[in-house]
Amino acid sequence: MAILIGGDTRLVVQGITGREGTFHTLRNRAYGTNVVAGVTPGKSGQDVEGIPVFDTVEEAAGATGANAGLIFVPARFAADAIYEAADAGLGLVVCITENIPVKDMAVAVAYLHGSGTTLVGPNCPGLISPGKANVGIIPGEICSPGAVGLISRSGTLTYQIVNELTQRGIGQSTCVGMGGDPVHGIGFVEALERFEADPQTEAVVVIGEIGGSDEERAAAFIRDHVSKPVVAYVAGFSAPPGKRMGHAGAIITGSSGTAQAKADAFEEAGVRVGRNPAEVAELMRETLRG
Repeated sequence: MAILIGGDTRLVVQGITGREGTFHTLRNRAYGTNVVAGVTPGKSGQDVEGIPVFDTVEEAAGATGANAGLIFVPARFAADAIYEAADAGLGLVVCITENIPVKDMAVAVAYLHGSGTTLVGPNCPGLISPGKANVGIIPGEICSPGAVGLISRSGTLTYQIVNELTQRGIGQSTCVGMGGDPVHGIGFVEALERFEADPQTEAVVVIGEIGGSDEERAAAFIRDHVSKPVVAYVAGFSAPPGKRMGHAGAIITGSSGTAQAKADAFEEAGVRVGRNPAEVAELMRETLRG
């Protein structure tokens, strides 16, 4: 098994005819993802290398049975694309788009509450269940099927730590890039809850960074609700207070949100924290060996 995506994923891509949309759609399909449709308003009846294009997600889902969506549209249209995907009944929506205004995402996340649609992103690399499906921009060649779940705020660190795991023969069940924006869809707690319930997942890697309180909430959830071993990494030990580092959510305000505070919270919850990506993979190897 895996979480969120797998062999039963039927993907529709919003913005499929744009440069990035086309490129990553075809990479996802080449990986083995069942890409059943694309959406670009005004281009219904066209196709992208055999993938039919529709004007709306509702039309695409009705014609193809799509149950998951991937969004590659400009930031000013992204929130509307999320609404459209949810209204069409898609169970999963992955939004790669960056630079979406925080206000737009605050409204979109509230709109999705109770809708039955799970959002991954925005400003994220998406997710992959190795050997089953890839929905987003994570390079499939660095992944391998296995029993370690991964949830990360950072796209680049997702790639690096997944590669470190794979090089050590440690495969992954699902790797989730949740994105680094301050307002986003699925977070650490929701992913940890799913990994805890997934019989294939034996252990979890959590990749955090400075800013916000997502990591502290994750640590509390792990302490109270997660029986599987967890290894963590927190980026940003050298980041200066008051300066945004990389992601919109990666900013230290006053004494809160520091890497040290987050690492302390994890360690107090019994989570081993690596100080660099290679050490994270080594800690996971030790953990799996018992």
